[in-house]
Amino acid sequence: MTIVSTDKGVFPFFTTSEDHEELRAAVRAVAEDKIAPHAAEVDETASFPQAALDALVASDFHAPHIAEEYDGVGADALATCIVIEEVARVCASSSLIPAVNKLGTMPLILAASDELKAKYLPPVARGEAMFAYGLSEREAGSDTASMKCRAKADGDDWVLTGQKSWITNAGVSQFYTVLAVTDPDGKRGSNVSAFVVEKSDPGFSFGELERKMGIKGSPTRELIFEGCRIPGDRMVGAPGEGLKIALRTLDHTRVTIGAQAVGIAQGALDFALGYVKERSQFGKHISEFQGVQFMLADMAMKLEAARQMVYVAAAKSERGDKDLAFFGAAAKCFASDVAMEVTTDAVQLLGGSGYVKDFPVERMMRDAKITQIYEGTNQIQRIVMARALLKR
Repeated sequence: MTIVSTDKGVFPFFTTSEDHEELRAAVRAVAEDKIAPHAAEVDETASFPQAALDALVASDFHAPHIAEEYDGVGADALATCIVIEEVARVCASSSLIPAVNKLGTMPLILAASDELKAKYLPPVARGEAMFAYGLSEREAGSDTASMKCRAKADGDDWVLTGQKSWITNAGVSQFYTVLAVTDPDGKRGSNVSAFVVEKSDPGFSFGELERKMGIKGSPTRELIFEGCRIPGDRMVGAPGEGLKIALRTLDHTRVTIGAQAVGIAQGALDFALGYVKERSQFGKHISEFQGVQFMLADMAMKLEAARQMVYVAAAKSERGDKDLAFFGAAAKCFASDVAMEVTTDAVQLLGGSGYVKDFPVERMMRDAKITQIYEGTNQIQRIVMARALLKR
């Protein structure tokens, strides 16, 4: 049996396709032309990157994962990761537009009725709305099953009471997937259901903007439900399946956080490379010093390993492989740790210049930190990986 191509130069394994690389070039062009020029201001003023949203919508990169039948472009999981990676390379805040659109809509894609998909996915695909995700609470972060938010049946409707914390793109998104307890006396973890909540629903409001270390252009706020009444047909999946749907969602979307981390790290490495080639000390460019070269080599080596892990996990997400939970957690965990290390080293390579806002690497270092925290801390990722291993 022949398992190796006899055509020299043709070995289509462990590489991205020509289409994926063309996509990368297209996204990079948009990112560098339309998004990068505003990145520092977005960070400095903690303002939503409207210019980035407009550019991403105009190029169909704002929610590329949505299928063509719902007016989307139908990008696969790897293509979606490449979009997020390339945007994050210049502005992490802006990369949360496609990332959170996928996070918010993934529960619908996985479990919603055809009617619910047909109602909510097309507006997002057309760029008319964004979709966010409400799972965490202040006392139910890693321990999501301990959530206190309630949804009580009232005739054909559901009435939500409670709050959600740390919600990315809250306030600027029109739609929200919200997890709430529907059976307080039921079995822990099997008493949670998922719902779609609209920004305009009565009884739904937002808390104050969180003042964050990084990703300052992406608004993070509490979702507040005070007798918020929604129609019964807004439930995603069956009653009591909400937490299961939420965790399946994270298996897929943790890969996109890995992609975001890779993008941030690549941006920091690219800038550091340019800097050391120009900066002179002791009569020569600092890139000529072996100590600097070793740092660069380690940064690039770890970054490329992280990228390959993310791409493998993305392929598993697209196929729906059984070991996705392990690979999604591993990709997110490893890539985010690498991003933190690479951005820290980039600041070190720039020295004092790296510590001031005149250069972007300090922003990239601050932005990288959140990738180790959201969609499950890296300690939680290790629990997910260990459980998957022990089931083998």
